[in-house]
Amino acid sequence: MYKQRVVIKVGTNVMTNRDNRIVRPILKKLVKQIAELYENDIMAVLVSSGSVIAGMEVIGDCQITDKTIRRQVYSATGQPRMMRLYYNIFRDYGMKCAQVLATKRDFNPGVHRENMINCYEGLMSEGIVPIANEDDAVSVTKSMFSDNDELASLVAELIQADKFIILTDIDGLYTGHPDDEHTEVIENVGVDENVEKYVKEIKKGEAEGRGGMGSKLSIAKQTAAKNIPTFIANGKRDNIILDIVEGKQVGTRIMA
Repeated sequence: MYKQRVVIKVGTNVMTNRDNRIVRPILKKLVKQIAELYENDIMAVLVSSGSVIAGMEVIGDCQITDKTIRRQVYSATGQPRMMRLYYNIFRDYGMKCAQVLATKRDFNPGVHRENMINCYEGLMSEGIVPIANEDDAVSVTKSMFSDNDELASLVAELIQADKFIILTDIDGLYTGHPDDEHTEVIENVGVDENVEKYVKEIKKGEAEGRGGMGSKLSIAKQTAAKNIPTFIANGKRDNIILDIVEGKQVGTRIMA
C-alpha cells in the first residue's frame, strides 16, 4: 500500500517554548513534513503529547489538589484543543487527521488489539493520518503507559512500522550533559551497547512529559530489537523527519 510507514512521536518539550506555551509554527513544520512524506507515498502516524499543557492554557490554575485527577482534567480539556490545532493545520496542507486515544489494555492480545489494528489500517488506507495519545481521562495507574514513548513504541509494533522517530528538544543521545563543552551526539547505538552510562536524568515539572532520556533510550532499544530502526532526534530542527527518512546522519540511530 505505502512504500514505508513511519511512527513519529513528538514530545511536549518540542512543541512548547520556555513559558510552557504551545508554539504553532513548530506544529506546522511537523505537519508540513508529514504532508511531504505522504506525497512520496510514505504514511506517518503521529503520537503527540501536549494535551496537558493545552489544558493548562485553557483552565489556568486548577483547584484540584489530587495530582492524578488534576492531570486527567488538564488532559481531557486540552485534548480537543490539540486536535483542533492539528485538524486546522492538516487541512491547510490538504490532509485529514484522526484522533486515536488508547490505554495500555488496548494493546493486550485479543479483540481490543484487533480492533486497534483495524482502526489504524482503515485510517491509513484512506490517507488519514492517525494522531495517537494516551486516553489520560480514563487511564488508571495499572493501565497507564510509562509515557508517550511507550505508547508510540507499541503503535510502531502494531502497524509494523519501517521506522520509529522519537522527537525531543535535543539532538540525540550525548556522551555527557548536552550543555557541557566536550559532549557530542552518539550517532549509532546497538541494542546491546551500554550507553546508559551517558544518560543524565533532568528533573521535570508537572507540565512537561513523563519520559526523560533514560526511558527514551530504553524504549528505543526495545523497539529496535524488534527490527524497527529507531531514531532520537531534535524536533525543532528544520526538516528533521525528512532527513531521517532520506537516510541522512542526524540524531541518534538505534539498531538491532
